[in-house]
Amino acid sequence: MKEWLTSSELADLQLPDMPASQRGINKRAASEGWDRRLSELGLPLAKQRDGRGGGLEFHYSLLPTRAQHALVAKDLAAKKAVAAKPAARGTAERWTVYDSQPDHKKAKATARLNVLNAVEALVRAGQPKNVAVATIAQTEAVSTRSIYDWFKLVEAVPRGDWLPFLLPQHRGGGRAIDLPADVWEEFKADYLRPEQPTAEACYRRLKGKYGQDGLPALKTLARRIESDVPKAIQVVMREGTEALERLYPYQERDRSIYHALEAVNADGHKCDVMVRWPDGEITRPQVVTVQDLYSNKIIGWRVDKSLTSTGVRLAFYDVFRDFGIPDHTYLDNGREFASKLITGGAPTRYRFKVKDDEPLGVLTQLGVQVHWTTPYHGQSKPIERAFRDWAGDMAKDPRLAGAYTGNRPDAKPSNYGNSAAPLDVFLAVLDEYIIEANARTGRRTKVCKGRSFDQVFADSYAQSPIRRASGEQLCMAMLAAEQVTARAPDGSLHLMDSRFWSECLTGHIGQRLTVRFDPEDITAGVHVYRQDGVKIGFAECLEVGAFNSLDAAREHSRKRREYMKAVKLAAKHEVTMSIADIAAAMPKPATAPETPAPAAVRLVAGGGGRAMPVPQAQPEDSEELIDFRERLARGLKLVSDRLD
Repeated sequence: MKEWLTSSELADLQLPDMPASQRGINKRAASEGWDRRLSELGLPLAKQRDGRGGGLEFHYSLLPTRAQHALVAKDLAAKKAVAAKPAARGTAERWTVYDSQPDHKKAKATARLNVLNAVEALVRAGQPKNVAVATIAQTEAVSTRSIYDWFKLVEAVPRGDWLPFLLPQHRGGGRAIDLPADVWEEFKADYLRPEQPTAEACYRRLKGKYGQDGLPALKTLARRIESDVPKAIQVVMREGTEALERLYPYQERDRSIYHALEAVNADGHKCDVMVRWPDGEITRPQVVTVQDLYSNKIIGWRVDKSLTSTGVRLAFYDVFRDFGIPDHTYLDNGREFASKLITGGAPTRYRFKVKDDEPLGVLTQLGVQVHWTTPYHGQSKPIERAFRDWAGDMAKDPRLAGAYTGNRPDAKPSNYGNSAAPLDVFLAVLDEYIIEANARTGRRTKVCKGRSFDQVFADSYAQSPIRRASGEQLCMAMLAAEQVTARAPDGSLHLMDSRFWSECLTGHIGQRLTVRFDPEDITAGVHVYRQDGVKIGFAECLEVGAFNSLDAAREHSRKRREYMKAVKLAAKHEVTMSIADIAAAMPKPATAPETPAPAAVRLVAGGGGRAMPVPQAQPEDSEELIDFRERLARGLKLVSDRLD
C-alpha cells in the first residue's frame, strides 16, 4: 500500500471523515499541524515530495481511523485490478509482437529494462526514487524524462512482463492516404487473378480510370497487398490449388518401420535417350522399376517401347524370382498399374470400374496389398527420387553420345537427333547405372547411415521373414488373365482369334471362366479357372488366329484405331461446306410466266355464254391449216347467229 500521499491524492480518494477537495485537505493539515507531527519512533509524518512540483506528502497514519480503513480497502481493490489488467492490456499479444520484431528492437527493450531494474535496485537500497533516477540517468547516458516515460509504459504491469511493453513503438511518418474502398477492391480483384497480372499493369488500369489524383503510389498498394492479403490467399488465387498445396509441408513418412522386401513401390520412367529397337523403330524407352521401401534398393526393372502392363508384370516377376513376394506395394494409379492383369480384384482400384467377376491380378492373387499413391504428388512416390539419383547421369553417358534428348523441351542439346543408341548398348548402360546406384556407399538416409542400399537390404533381408515364390506362383506371375465364356455346344474358349478346348470344359458350357496364358505365346495353351479361383484344367489351342502375342494384338488394335481416326478426321476436313450452306446458296426457283391476253374473243356454243379466244395463227403453221381454221370460225359464227 502507498503510505505517503499528497493533498491532491487524498482529495481524489474521497475518503470518509476527510474533506473532498485539495483546499480542504490543506486547511485540515494546517489546523492539525500535520507538518510538525512525529511518529512513535520520532520520525516526521510529513516530508517533501520527490520529483517535479514539490509540495508535501503525508503519512496515512495522520488520517482518521475510518479513512485509514477505506484506504486499505481501496488498495486491495487496486491490487486485484492490477492482477487482472495485464490480460486486458493484451500481454500475450505484446509478447507475440515482441517475438516478431528484429533483434535490434529487442536489444533496445532489454536496455530499457536494465535501466529500470537499476533504478528499482537503488530504491530498494533506500535512495529516494528521484535520486535513483538521476543517478542511473547519468550512469547510462539517458535523460530522466525517458526513464520516467519508461516507468509509465510498465505501470500496473507485472514485473515479468515488462520487456514487451518496453519495445520501441515507431509510428509512420507520412500522412495516411484515404483510399476509397471500391478503388482498393478493384485493384485487389484485378491483381488476384489466375492470369497473374503484374501490379504495375493493374495500377496503370486503375490510374487510367481514376487519374493520378487521390491514388496512392504503386509501392503503397503493393505493400498493402502484402500486409492485408495473406500469402496463402495470394497463392491460391493467382497460382491455383497445386501451388497452395506446396505451401503446406509434406508428411515425413518413416520407412524404417518396414524390413527388407516388406513393402515396395513401382513406377515408370521415360528415359531421355533415343534408342533404336531391333525392328528399326526409334523411340525413347520406358523403364519400369521396383524399389524396396526400407533400403531404397532397386530390386527389379524392365524396359519396353512404352509403359505397358506386360512390362510391369515382368518387373514384378524379377522381384518374385530373385527375392520373394512383398506384403505391400505402392503404385501409381496409371493405366498400366491399375490393369486387371496386375491389380484386378483390388478393392481400392479406381482407374477402372471394379467388377465382381473380373479375374484376380498377379499382385492380388499372390496376396500383395496394393496402395495407390496421390496423383501429381512426388512426395508419396519415393522411387521418383531414385530416378533423379541415376537416370540423368545415365542418359548423358559417353556410350550414349548423340542420343541424349534433354530433360525438357527447351533444354535439347545442340546434337539432338544426331544418333540413336542400339538397344543392347542402352540396356548394358542402364544395368550398370542401377547396379552402381545400389552399391554406392555414403547414403545418408535414416536406415543407411553411410552404408549402401545393397548393404542395408542384405542385412535386413538375412533376418526378416520372407515369402518365397513357388514354381506355380512364378508361372502365375508370368501369365496374363482374361475372362471368357465357354461356348456351346462343346465348351470351347475363343480368345485373341484363337480357339481352345479340353474335355474338362464340357461341364462348364455357358459359364464365365478365367483363363491364364503367356502373352508372348498364346498358342501354347491356356490354364482355365473357375470364378472362385479353382483350377479346372489346361486347354490346348485348336485354331491359331492372326496373332500369337498379346502385345502384338494390342499393337494391331492401336494402329487400327489410329488409322480409323485419321480417315475420319481427313473426311471431316475434306468437305468445307455444310449442307445448310449449300441449301442457302441454291438459286430461287423460277416463277411461272403470266398468261398473255388473247387477240380476239368469241362465244362458244353451249358454253353458257363464256367467251373463248379465237385461235391465232402461229408462225410455224402451214397455209392450209390457217385456211381451215378461218373457214371453221366463220361456220361456227353462222351457227351461233341462227341460234340467237
